[in-house]
Amino acid sequence: MLSTKNIIKNYGNLAILKGVNITVQESEIVSIIGSSGAGKSTLLHIMGTLDKPDSGQLFIDGIDVFALSNKKLAHFRNQRIGFVFQFHHLLPEFSAVENVCMPGWIAGISKKNAMLRASELLDLLQLKDRLHHKPNELSGGEQQRVAIARALMNKPRIVLADEPTGNLDSENSMAIFNLIRLLRDEMKQTFVMVTHNDELAKLTDRTFKMVDGKTV
Repeated sequence: MLSTKNIIKNYGNLAILKGVNITVQESEIVSIIGSSGAGKSTLLHIMGTLDKPDSGQLFIDGIDVFALSNKKLAHFRNQRIGFVFQFHHLLPEFSAVENVCMPGWIAGISKKNAMLRASELLDLLQLKDRLHHKPNELSGGEQQRVAIARALMNKPRIVLADEPTGNLDSENSMAIFNLIRLLRDEMKQTFVMVTHNDELAKLTDRTFKMVDGKTV
């Protein structure tokens, strides 16, 4: 599903990634752990094509994504990659279902079909009664479930999650992870998750540890 080939990234004289090679299989939940500043989020952003490496390659579905033009890369990102962040980044003036629709509308899906897809996802994520609530009317766990639904809107091949439970208590963290496992089991969805939560990492299929700019 995804592989990196000798990814190198520097910020000025500071070497962040020093030749990272990882592979992720279809329908796999992979976690990336490591101390602060180890390069976890930088790697995830490169895997999500939000940032580019100084050298190395990223393949998703066999496509060398950084060989694409900027326009084609933006289209690829919208269609193939979903994102979930620690801070859900929901738009406060829009309802839950409208927030979930956003990637679909950007992709050109009709309003009717996008609303139908978004409603189905929110129902799956146990938010059937919260479709028309705005973010400030939702709990932290509910907001993160809306963010997960939004990530799934365009049926991405892979979902990248940066500290998806970092803002939640232990009970809500486990609930979110159980939903991720449900999505993997029912939708064959692939996930890569950066986390500081070692207990959650132990529940994933495989764990990479970032140490001194490389993965173990």
